[in-house]
Amino acid sequence: MSQRKADVKRDTLETQIQVKLNLDGSGEGKFDTGVPFLEHMLDQVARHGLVDLNINASGDTHIDDHHTVEDIGITLGQAFDKALGDKKGIRRYGHAYVPLDEALSRVVIDFSGRPGLEYGVTFARSRIGDFDVDLLSEFFQGFVNHAKVTLHIDNIRGGNAHHIAETMFKAFGRAVRMAIEPDPRMSGVMPSTKGSL
Repeated sequence: MSQRKADVKRDTLETQIQVKLNLDGSGEGKFDTGVPFLEHMLDQVARHGLVDLNINASGDTHIDDHHTVEDIGITLGQAFDKALGDKKGIRRYGHAYVPLDEALSRVVIDFSGRPGLEYGVTFARSRIGDFDVDLLSEFFQGFVNHAKVTLHIDNIRGGNAHHIAETMFKAFGRAVRMAIEPDPRMSGVMPSTKGSL
């Protein structure tokens, strides 16, 4: 299997983003985005997904974090799509349940080539520190649209907003790790009856 890496840049009037991704990494994350809570969540993805992830971003955070968070999701999705190439030999599907104290979340992903997000998460409060929790769905929508995946995220229970968010991102990382893993029984084979993804 060829090197599964990507270096993607996104440059708009609102944001400048660079994502470096190694799908066969060791879980190292380096982040400079101006959005500390998102960096904490992205670190969970790197560590639990065992991908190396380096993200630099500057954006109009003096207005709010919306454009930066959404565009990081978009650029990360593009990086995954590029690094996976034709997707031959991967497991394709991944799932994970992750608890943190009272919170429990489930994530199921399919690198299907068909963007779709089902987001079943409700927060009891609108902010975690300075971070607007509405932006989490914007991040995942951006990722889904550009990684071309079907993604189901469900918070099954939880009261603490930080715990809920953290279980989502840890489960996302672990589901991604399962789905992008090379399957020795599918070596060089497209994991679809259609012949392409």
